[in-house]
Amino acid sequence: MGFEAKRLCKLALGPVLLLMSVLAMAAGGEVSEYNMEPGVTELGHRIYDLHMVILIICVVIGVLVFGVMFYSIYYHRKSRGAIPATFHESTKVEIAWTVVPFFILLAMAVPATTTLLDVYDNDAAELDVVVTGYQWKWKYEYLNENGENVSFFSNLRTPQTEIQNTEAKGEHYLLEVDEPLVLPVNTKVRFLVTANDVIHSWWVPQLAVKRDAIPGFINEVSSKPTEEGIFRGQCAELCGRNHGFMPIVVHVVSKEEYATWLSTKQSEAAEIKELMAQTFTLDQLMERGKAVYDANCLACHGANGEGGVGKAIAGSPVATGDLGHHLDIGINGVPGTAMQAFGGQLNDVDMAAVITYQRNAFGNNMGDIVQPIDVYNHKKANWRS
Repeated sequence: MGFEAKRLCKLALGPVLLLMSVLAMAAGGEVSEYNMEPGVTELGHRIYDLHMVILIICVVIGVLVFGVMFYSIYYHRKSRGAIPATFHESTKVEIAWTVVPFFILLAMAVPATTTLLDVYDNDAAELDVVVTGYQWKWKYEYLNENGENVSFFSNLRTPQTEIQNTEAKGEHYLLEVDEPLVLPVNTKVRFLVTANDVIHSWWVPQLAVKRDAIPGFINEVSSKPTEEGIFRGQCAELCGRNHGFMPIVVHVVSKEEYATWLSTKQSEAAEIKELMAQTFTLDQLMERGKAVYDANCLACHGANGEGGVGKAIAGSPVATGDLGHHLDIGINGVPGTAMQAFGGQLNDVDMAAVITYQRNAFGNNMGDIVQPIDVYNHKKANWRS
């Protein structure tokens, strides 16, 4: 094979691969791992269709341009005795390759602009949800016109045994949470996206939603899922060493099922308020505290309090020292370290339980009991000061 033939083969390889990719994606966009997902929203399908149309237009133009180029290189090469033309420009050609692309771009810009306007149309939403990114979890707050707001945190549920490769990884490894976001089907939902610490990004491809979560700012985005199901996403911004451990799970359910779920959540919030006024035994606090520790502290401080990303709890001068200092760290965190402020993430009942657990587990055996009212008073005193 001659040099010119080899060069032509290399030049042709790019367009051929591109054309093969387009054909594969067009044949099954929903199952292709190389293409976008149409998702379960009308806007998502429009974005997908627009993406495919423009991609095909670009491929056709590429094939035509490269085709003419290959033809010219092959049939007008020097070895065939071709004599180059002596003209320098052609007014007709100049006009043609200016006017034709203009109308092509215009034809692409009109549907792209209308779709983009719809992407940013967040009016007439039937439900508002505040999404707040934390390192490394999500907080969801449902804004109710009656003032009966419901809020909760959504944490990674994948066991540490799978993360540490001591057990086989599950089907939804790093894509499962303890508290999913629940939405009613055929309801336009407006998400108010922000962050508590660093920049995150709330991304659920099948809902056609992706918005940056920036501390001090609120970004809006909306979605109207038309199908029930479970849809998964992830933080799409590099937000720290555990960036890959803050998944998003959305359950889209019937409006009846959503109303039942919301009523249950409101009842749980009322129950927490009642628990705030109660006094618990050491055994009750230890049992609840272990569950809170496993969900929020274990990843950093170890299953046995041995430490890891964070410092050890077993024998720690904090867990065996001044109780007020221990409460202060749990509530306000430690600036400049991975120790977050859990005062806004845990209710006073759970905070009392986990502090009690840390001071009496892992061989610490301090005998201290922290009640919810102690946490409340500590917060109140610090706020006043």
